[in-house]
Amino acid sequence: MNFIITPPEQLTETPVKLPLSKSESNRQLIIAALTPGGKLPEAVADCDDTDALLSGLHAAGRATVNIGAAGTAMRFLTAYFATRPGCEITLDGSARMRQRPIAPLVDALRALGADIDYLSADGFPPLLIRGRMLEGGSVSLDASVSSQFVSALLMVGPTMQNGLTLRLEGRIISLPYIQMTLELMRRAGVDAQFNEDTGVISVPYAEYQPTLPPVEADWSAASYWFEIAAIAAEPVRLRGLRRDSLQGDSAVGRLFEVTGLKQTFLPDGDLELELTPDAGSQLNVDFSNNPDLAQTLAVSCCLLSLPFRFSGLESLRIKETDRIAALQMELSKLGFITDASEPGTLVWLGARFEPGEEIEPIETYDDHRMAMAFAPAALFYPGLQINDAQVVTKSYPQFWNHLRAAGFTVEEPAQPDAADA
Repeated sequence: MNFIITPPEQLTETPVKLPLSKSESNRQLIIAALTPGGKLPEAVADCDDTDALLSGLHAAGRATVNIGAAGTAMRFLTAYFATRPGCEITLDGSARMRQRPIAPLVDALRALGADIDYLSADGFPPLLIRGRMLEGGSVSLDASVSSQFVSALLMVGPTMQNGLTLRLEGRIISLPYIQMTLELMRRAGVDAQFNEDTGVISVPYAEYQPTLPPVEADWSAASYWFEIAAIAAEPVRLRGLRRDSLQGDSAVGRLFEVTGLKQTFLPDGDLELELTPDAGSQLNVDFSNNPDLAQTLAVSCCLLSLPFRFSGLESLRIKETDRIAALQMELSKLGFITDASEPGTLVWLGARFEPGEEIEPIETYDDHRMAMAFAPAALFYPGLQINDAQVVTKSYPQFWNHLRAAGFTVEEPAQPDAADA
Protein backbone atom coordinates (compact mmCIF):
# COMPACT_ATOMS: atom_id res chain seq x y z
CA MET A 1 0.00 0.00 0.00
CA ASN A 2 1.39 3.40 -1.07
CA PHE A 3 0.25 6.72 0.37
CA ILE A 4 0.40 10.27 -0.93
CA ILE A 5 0.75 12.79 1.89
CA THR A 6 -0.60 16.34 1.63
CA PRO A 7 -0.15 18.68 4.61
CA PRO A 8 -2.89 20.89 6.06
CA GLU A 9 -2.74 24.66 6.02
CA GLN A 10 -2.71 24.43 9.81
CA LEU A 11 -2.39 21.49 12.19
CA THR A 12 -5.46 20.63 14.24
CA GLU A 13 -5.23 21.10 18.00
CA THR A 14 -6.38 17.58 18.89
CA PRO A 15 -3.88 15.90 21.28
CA VAL A 16 -2.18 12.81 19.86
CA LYS A 17 -2.79 9.71 22.00
CA LEU A 18 0.49 7.88 21.51
CA PRO A 19 0.79 4.08 21.40
CA LEU A 20 2.20 2.18 24.37
CA SER A 21 5.93 1.59 24.46
CA LYS A 22 7.02 -1.39 22.40
CA SER A 23 10.33 -1.66 24.26
CA GLU A 24 8.72 -1.68 27.68
CA SER A 25 5.89 -3.99 26.58
CA ASN A 26 8.28 -6.63 25.25
CA ARG A 27 10.35 -6.63 28.44
CA GLN A 28 7.29 -6.78 30.67
CA LEU A 29 5.93 -9.73 28.69
CA ILE A 30 9.14 -11.75 29.08
CA ILE A 31 9.40 -10.96 32.79
CA ALA A 32 5.73 -11.83 33.32
CA ALA A 33 6.16 -15.12 31.45
CA LEU A 34 9.07 -15.97 33.78
CA THR A 35 7.10 -15.03 36.91
CA PRO A 36 5.76 -18.09 38.77
CA GLY A 37 1.98 -17.89 38.71
CA GLY A 38 2.11 -14.53 36.96
CA LYS A 39 -0.18 -13.34 34.19
CA LEU A 40 0.86 -11.65 30.96
CA PRO A 41 -0.06 -7.96 31.04
CA GLU A 42 -3.12 -7.13 28.96
CA ALA A 43 -2.35 -3.47 28.22
CA VAL A 44 0.71 -3.72 25.98
CA ALA A 45 1.75 -2.19 22.68
CA ASP A 46 -0.61 -2.97 19.79
CA CYS A 47 1.92 -3.58 17.02
CA ASP A 48 3.47 -6.35 14.93
CA ASP A 49 6.61 -6.69 17.07
CA THR A 50 4.75 -7.19 20.34
CA ASP A 51 2.16 -9.43 18.65
CA ALA A 52 5.02 -11.64 17.43
CA LEU A 53 6.46 -11.88 20.93
CA LEU A 54 3.05 -12.69 22.43
CA SER A 55 2.46 -15.40 19.85
CA GLY A 56 5.83 -16.94 20.66
CA LEU A 57 5.15 -16.94 24.39
CA HIS A 58 2.07 -19.08 23.82
CA ALA A 59 4.11 -21.79 22.06
CA ALA A 60 4.77 -24.97 24.03
CA GLY A 61 6.20 -28.44 23.54
CA ARG A 62 7.47 -28.97 20.01
CA ALA A 63 6.58 -26.01 17.83
CA THR A 64 7.80 -23.72 15.08
CA VAL A 65 7.66 -20.01 15.90
CA ASN A 66 8.04 -17.53 13.06
CA ILE A 67 8.47 -13.99 14.36
CA GLY A 68 8.66 -12.35 10.92
CA ALA A 69 10.71 -9.15 11.05
CA ALA A 70 10.54 -8.67 14.83
CA GLY A 71 14.15 -8.41 15.93
CA THR A 72 13.34 -7.92 19.62
CA ALA A 73 11.17 -11.05 19.61
CA MET A 74 13.98 -13.07 18.01
CA ARG A 75 16.52 -12.06 20.67
CA PHE A 76 14.22 -12.24 23.69
CA LEU A 77 12.55 -15.51 22.70
CA THR A 78 15.91 -17.18 21.99
CA ALA A 79 16.91 -16.67 25.61
CA TYR A 80 13.42 -17.39 26.94
CA PHE A 81 13.00 -20.74 25.17
CA ALA A 82 16.56 -21.78 26.07
CA THR A 83 15.54 -21.65 29.76
CA ARG A 84 12.16 -23.45 29.41
CA PRO A 85 12.64 -27.16 30.24
CA GLY A 86 10.71 -29.53 28.00
CA CYS A 87 10.19 -27.27 25.00
CA GLU A 88 11.74 -27.86 21.58
CA ILE A 89 11.24 -24.77 19.47
CA THR A 90 12.29 -23.91 15.94
CA LEU A 91 12.64 -20.13 15.93
CA ASP A 92 12.58 -18.51 12.49
CA GLY A 93 11.82 -15.19 10.85
CA SER A 94 11.66 -13.24 7.61
CA ALA A 95 14.31 -13.34 4.89
CA ARG A 96 15.88 -10.20 6.39
CA MET A 97 15.81 -11.76 9.87
CA ARG A 98 17.86 -14.67 8.53
CA GLN A 99 20.55 -12.10 7.64
CA ARG A 100 20.68 -10.49 11.10
CA PRO A 101 23.44 -11.92 13.33
CA ILE A 102 22.54 -13.69 16.56
CA ALA A 103 25.81 -15.54 17.28
CA PRO A 104 26.89 -13.37 20.27
CA LEU A 105 23.67 -14.26 22.11
CA VAL A 106 23.72 -17.94 21.12
CA ASP A 107 27.39 -18.27 22.11
CA ALA A 108 26.70 -16.74 25.53
CA LEU A 109 23.68 -18.98 26.12
CA ARG A 110 25.62 -22.08 25.09
CA ALA A 111 28.38 -21.13 27.54
CA LEU A 112 25.71 -21.06 30.25
CA GLY A 113 24.46 -24.55 29.30
CA ALA A 114 21.89 -23.90 26.58
CA ASP A 115 21.17 -26.41 23.80
CA ILE A 116 20.82 -24.39 20.57
CA ASP A 117 21.58 -25.42 16.98
CA TYR A 118 21.69 -23.40 13.78
CA LEU A 119 19.45 -24.87 11.09
CA SER A 120 20.99 -22.98 8.17
CA ALA A 121 23.96 -20.58 8.21
CA ASP A 122 26.04 -20.51 11.36
CA GLY A 123 25.44 -17.34 13.36
CA PHE A 124 22.00 -16.63 11.92
CA PRO A 125 18.40 -17.81 12.34
CA PRO A 126 16.60 -20.18 12.10
CA LEU A 127 17.44 -21.81 15.42
CA LEU A 128 16.51 -25.12 17.02
CA ILE A 129 16.23 -24.54 20.77
CA ARG A 130 15.83 -27.36 23.31
CA GLY A 131 14.89 -25.75 26.59
CA ARG A 132 16.48 -26.78 29.88
CA MET A 133 17.31 -25.46 33.34
CA LEU A 134 20.57 -23.57 32.88
CA GLU A 135 23.36 -23.71 35.41
CA GLY A 136 24.32 -20.11 34.80
CA GLY A 137 27.55 -18.62 36.07
CA SER A 138 29.87 -16.13 34.43
CA VAL A 139 29.93 -15.20 30.75
CA SER A 140 31.24 -12.36 28.60
CA LEU A 141 29.32 -10.60 25.82
CA ASP A 142 30.31 -8.03 23.21
CA ALA A 143 27.98 -5.12 24.05
CA SER A 144 28.80 -3.15 20.90
CA VAL A 145 26.47 -5.16 18.62
CA SER A 146 23.02 -5.04 20.23
CA SER A 147 21.74 -4.12 23.68
CA GLN A 148 18.93 -6.61 23.08
CA PHE A 149 21.42 -9.46 23.47
CA VAL A 150 22.28 -8.05 26.89
CA SER A 151 18.65 -7.55 27.92
CA ALA A 152 17.70 -11.04 26.74
CA LEU A 153 20.37 -12.61 28.97
CA LEU A 154 19.60 -10.39 31.95
CA MET A 155 15.89 -11.19 32.03
CA VAL A 156 16.47 -14.96 32.10
CA GLY A 157 19.38 -14.64 34.53
CA PRO A 158 17.26 -15.10 37.68
CA THR A 159 16.08 -18.52 36.43
CA MET A 160 19.65 -19.92 36.33
CA GLN A 161 20.74 -22.16 39.22
CA ASN A 162 23.87 -20.13 39.92
CA GLY A 163 22.49 -16.80 38.80
CA LEU A 164 24.32 -14.83 36.13
CA THR A 165 27.45 -12.72 36.10
CA LEU A 166 27.52 -10.89 32.76
CA ARG A 167 30.69 -9.10 31.70
CA LEU A 168 30.06 -6.50 28.99
CA GLU A 169 32.95 -6.04 26.60
CA GLY A 170 33.60 -3.32 24.04
CA ARG A 171 31.71 -0.05 23.74
CA ILE A 172 28.23 -0.42 25.21
CA ILE A 173 25.52 0.76 22.82
CA SER A 174 21.94 1.66 23.72
CA LEU A 175 22.80 1.77 27.43
CA PRO A 176 19.38 3.26 28.37
CA TYR A 177 17.68 0.10 27.09
CA ILE A 178 19.86 -2.03 29.39
CA GLN A 179 19.03 0.30 32.28
CA MET A 180 15.32 -0.01 31.44
CA THR A 181 15.62 -3.80 31.61
CA LEU A 182 17.38 -3.68 34.97
CA GLU A 183 14.82 -1.25 36.42
CA LEU A 184 11.88 -3.39 35.30
CA MET A 185 13.59 -6.44 36.82
CA ARG A 186 14.03 -4.50 40.07
CA ARG A 187 10.37 -3.51 40.10
CA ALA A 188 9.53 -7.19 39.64
CA GLY A 189 11.58 -8.11 42.69
CA VAL A 190 15.00 -8.98 41.21
CA ASP A 191 17.73 -6.57 42.25
CA ALA A 192 20.59 -7.02 39.76
CA GLN A 193 23.77 -4.99 40.37
CA PHE A 194 25.47 -3.13 37.52
CA ASN A 195 29.00 -1.81 37.96
CA GLU A 196 29.28 0.54 35.00
CA ASP A 197 32.99 1.11 35.66
CA THR A 198 33.84 -2.56 35.16
CA GLY A 199 30.91 -3.45 32.89
CA VAL A 200 29.89 -6.34 35.16
CA ILE A 201 26.23 -7.09 35.91
CA SER A 202 25.41 -9.56 38.69
CA VAL A 203 21.97 -11.21 38.59
CA PRO A 204 20.98 -13.43 41.55
CA TYR A 205 18.99 -16.65 41.34
CA ALA A 206 15.54 -15.42 42.35
CA GLU A 207 11.83 -15.48 41.58
CA TYR A 208 10.13 -12.57 39.86
CA GLN A 209 7.12 -11.06 41.61
CA PRO A 210 3.98 -9.83 39.74
CA THR A 211 4.52 -6.16 40.67
CA LEU A 212 5.22 -4.38 37.38
CA PRO A 213 3.60 -0.97 36.72
CA PRO A 214 1.41 -0.16 33.68
CA VAL A 215 3.25 0.28 30.38
CA GLU A 216 3.79 3.92 29.45
CA ALA A 217 3.41 5.62 26.07
CA ASP A 218 6.18 5.37 23.50
CA TRP A 219 8.78 8.14 23.21
CA SER A 220 10.09 6.66 19.95
CA ALA A 221 6.62 7.17 18.43
CA ALA A 222 6.58 10.68 19.89
CA SER A 223 9.73 11.56 17.95
CA TYR A 224 7.80 11.83 14.65
CA TRP A 225 5.54 14.45 16.24
CA PHE A 226 8.60 16.35 17.43
CA GLU A 227 9.65 16.36 13.78
CA ILE A 228 6.23 17.58 12.63
CA ALA A 229 6.14 20.35 15.25
CA ALA A 230 9.63 21.52 14.30
CA ILE A 231 8.98 21.54 10.55
CA ALA A 232 5.46 22.96 10.68
CA ALA A 233 6.47 25.54 13.34
CA GLU A 234 3.14 24.89 15.05
CA PRO A 235 2.28 23.59 18.55
CA VAL A 236 1.60 19.87 19.01
CA ARG A 237 0.22 18.15 22.12
CA LEU A 238 1.09 14.55 22.97
CA ARG A 239 -0.74 12.32 25.44
CA GLY A 240 0.47 9.45 27.63
CA LEU A 241 4.16 10.29 28.11
CA ARG A 242 5.87 10.30 31.51
CA ARG A 243 8.30 12.93 32.73
CA ASP A 244 10.21 10.22 34.67
CA SER A 245 10.28 7.77 31.75
CA LEU A 246 12.34 4.59 31.72
CA GLN A 247 12.80 4.97 27.96
CA GLY A 248 16.10 6.19 26.60
CA ASP A 249 14.32 7.79 23.66
CA SER A 250 12.85 10.36 26.04
CA ALA A 251 16.11 12.13 25.11
CA VAL A 252 14.27 13.25 21.95
CA GLY A 253 13.30 16.50 23.70
CA ARG A 254 16.93 17.37 24.34
CA LEU A 255 18.00 16.38 20.83
CA PHE A 256 15.32 18.51 19.17
CA GLU A 257 16.37 21.61 21.08
CA VAL A 258 18.73 22.36 18.18
CA THR A 259 15.63 22.99 16.03
CA GLY A 260 14.32 25.50 18.58
CA LEU A 261 11.65 23.09 19.80
CA LYS A 262 10.70 23.36 23.47
CA GLN A 263 8.77 20.68 25.38
CA THR A 264 6.54 21.51 28.34
CA PHE A 265 4.55 19.11 30.52
CA LEU A 266 1.14 20.68 31.16
CA PRO A 267 -0.91 20.33 34.38
CA ASP A 268 -3.21 17.76 32.71
CA GLY A 269 -0.19 15.56 31.90
CA ASP A 270 -0.05 16.31 28.18
CA LEU A 271 3.29 17.23 26.62
CA GLU A 272 3.20 20.41 24.52
CA LEU A 273 5.75 21.05 21.78
CA GLU A 274 6.28 24.63 20.67
CA LEU A 275 8.87 26.24 18.44
CA THR A 276 10.99 29.09 19.80
CA PRO A 277 13.53 31.31 17.98
CA ASP A 278 16.41 29.40 19.57
CA ALA A 279 17.52 27.13 16.72
CA GLY A 280 21.18 26.11 16.85
CA SER A 281 23.89 25.68 14.26
CA GLN A 282 25.76 22.48 13.35
CA LEU A 283 24.66 19.50 15.41
CA ASN A 284 27.11 16.85 16.63
CA VAL A 285 25.39 13.86 18.23
CA ASP A 286 26.58 10.43 19.36
CA PHE A 287 23.57 8.14 18.88
CA SER A 288 25.11 5.14 20.66
CA ASN A 289 22.38 5.38 23.31
CA ASN A 290 19.49 6.34 21.02
CA PRO A 291 19.98 4.82 17.54
CA ASP A 292 16.23 4.69 16.80
CA LEU A 293 16.07 8.50 16.82
CA ALA A 294 18.74 9.00 14.16
CA GLN A 295 16.49 8.76 11.10
CA THR A 296 13.95 11.21 12.49
CA LEU A 297 16.53 13.82 13.42
CA ALA A 298 18.48 13.40 10.16
CA VAL A 299 15.42 14.16 8.02
CA SER A 300 14.41 17.03 10.32
CA CYS A 301 17.83 18.67 10.22
CA CYS A 302 18.09 18.44 6.44
CA LEU A 303 14.66 20.02 5.95
CA LEU A 304 15.49 22.78 8.44
CA SER A 305 18.94 23.42 6.92
CA LEU A 306 20.78 22.41 10.09
CA PRO A 307 24.10 20.71 9.21
CA PHE A 308 24.96 17.70 11.35
CA ARG A 309 27.48 15.01 12.14
CA PHE A 310 25.92 11.89 13.64
CA SER A 311 28.10 9.12 15.08
CA GLY A 312 27.44 5.91 17.02
CA LEU A 313 25.32 4.54 14.18
CA GLU A 314 27.06 1.17 13.72
CA SER A 315 23.98 -0.81 14.77
CA LEU A 316 21.87 0.83 12.04
CA ARG A 317 23.61 -1.33 9.45
CA ILE A 318 21.95 -4.49 10.86
CA LYS A 319 18.44 -3.22 11.60
CA GLU A 320 15.32 -3.95 9.51
CA THR A 321 17.43 -2.63 6.65
CA ASP A 322 20.80 -0.92 6.36
CA ARG A 323 19.34 2.31 7.73
CA ILE A 324 22.36 4.44 6.88
CA ALA A 325 22.31 3.43 3.22
CA ALA A 326 18.52 3.81 3.13
CA LEU A 327 18.71 7.30 4.63
CA GLN A 328 21.32 8.39 2.12
CA MET A 329 19.31 7.10 -0.83
CA GLU A 330 15.99 8.62 0.21
CA LEU A 331 17.45 11.97 1.34
CA SER A 332 19.10 12.25 -2.07
CA LYS A 333 15.60 12.13 -3.63
CA LEU A 334 14.89 15.35 -1.70
CA GLY A 335 18.16 16.89 -2.89
CA PHE A 336 20.37 16.30 0.16
CA ILE A 337 23.91 14.95 -0.29
CA THR A 338 25.14 13.11 2.79
CA ASP A 339 28.39 11.30 3.59
CA ALA A 340 28.79 8.01 5.47
CA SER A 341 32.37 7.18 4.50
CA GLU A 342 33.50 7.00 8.12
CA PRO A 343 32.12 3.85 9.79
CA GLY A 344 29.18 4.48 12.10
CA THR A 345 28.62 8.06 10.96
CA LEU A 346 26.25 10.10 8.81
CA VAL A 347 27.22 13.67 7.93
CA TRP A 348 25.42 16.48 6.15
CA LEU A 349 27.34 19.73 5.78
CA GLY A 350 24.69 21.54 3.76
CA ALA A 351 25.39 20.16 0.26
CA ARG A 352 22.24 19.89 -1.81
CA PHE A 353 20.70 20.23 -5.27
CA GLU A 354 17.22 21.01 -6.54
CA PRO A 355 15.39 17.69 -6.89
CA GLY A 356 12.99 18.84 -9.59
CA GLU A 357 9.24 19.29 -9.62
CA GLU A 358 8.31 15.62 -9.22
CA ILE A 359 9.88 13.96 -6.20
CA GLU A 360 10.46 10.22 -6.57
CA PRO A 361 8.42 8.11 -4.13
CA ILE A 362 10.13 7.39 -0.82
CA GLU A 363 10.99 3.71 -0.41
CA THR A 364 10.68 2.23 3.07
CA TYR A 365 12.78 -0.97 2.78
CA ASP A 366 10.43 -2.93 5.09
CA ASP A 367 11.42 -0.45 7.81
CA HIS A 368 8.71 1.27 9.86
CA ARG A 369 11.02 4.10 10.92
CA MET A 370 11.82 5.03 7.33
CA ALA A 371 8.12 5.53 6.60
CA MET A 372 7.45 7.63 9.69
CA ALA A 373 10.65 9.69 9.53
CA PHE A 374 9.99 10.75 5.94
CA ALA A 375 6.22 11.31 6.11
CA PRO A 376 6.62 14.78 7.75
CA ALA A 377 8.72 15.83 4.75
CA ALA A 378 5.37 16.31 3.00
CA LEU A 379 5.21 19.65 4.87
CA PHE A 380 7.99 20.79 2.50
CA TYR A 381 7.02 18.60 -0.45
CA PRO A 382 3.20 18.37 -0.64
CA GLY A 383 2.07 15.23 -2.43
CA LEU A 384 5.09 13.23 -1.29
CA GLN A 385 4.51 9.51 -1.84
CA ILE A 386 5.53 6.91 0.75
CA ASN A 387 5.71 3.39 -0.69
CA ASP A 388 4.78 0.29 1.31
CA ALA A 389 3.32 2.54 3.98
CA GLN A 390 1.79 -0.36 5.90
CA VAL A 391 5.22 -1.10 7.46
CA VAL A 392 4.29 1.26 10.30
CA THR A 393 2.28 -1.59 11.84
CA LYS A 394 5.58 -2.91 13.22
CA SER A 395 5.49 -0.29 15.98
CA TYR A 396 2.76 2.37 15.39
CA PRO A 397 -0.27 0.97 13.50
CA GLN A 398 -2.35 4.15 14.01
CA PHE A 399 0.30 6.50 12.63
CA TRP A 400 -1.50 7.32 9.38
CA ASN A 401 -4.84 7.76 11.16
CA HIS A 402 -3.17 10.10 13.64
CA LEU A 403 -1.71 12.08 10.73
CA ARG A 404 -5.21 12.40 9.29
CA ALA A 405 -6.54 13.57 12.65
CA ALA A 406 -3.84 16.26 12.65
CA GLY A 407 -5.18 17.56 9.33
CA PHE A 408 -2.99 15.75 6.79
CA THR A 409 -4.55 14.16 3.73
CA VAL A 410 -3.31 10.58 3.47
CA GLU A 411 -4.62 8.71 0.45
CA GLU A 412 -3.66 6.04 -2.01
CA PRO A 413 -2.48 7.17 -5.47
CA ALA A 414 -5.18 7.34 -8.12
CA GLN A 415 -5.26 4.25 -10.29
CA PRO A 416 -4.79 4.88 -14.03
CA ASP A 417 -8.01 4.76 -16.03
CA ALA A 418 -8.26 1.45 -17.89
CA ALA A 419 -9.17 3.38 -21.02
CA ASP A 420 -5.88 5.30 -20.77
CA ALA A 421 -3.72 2.26 -20.09
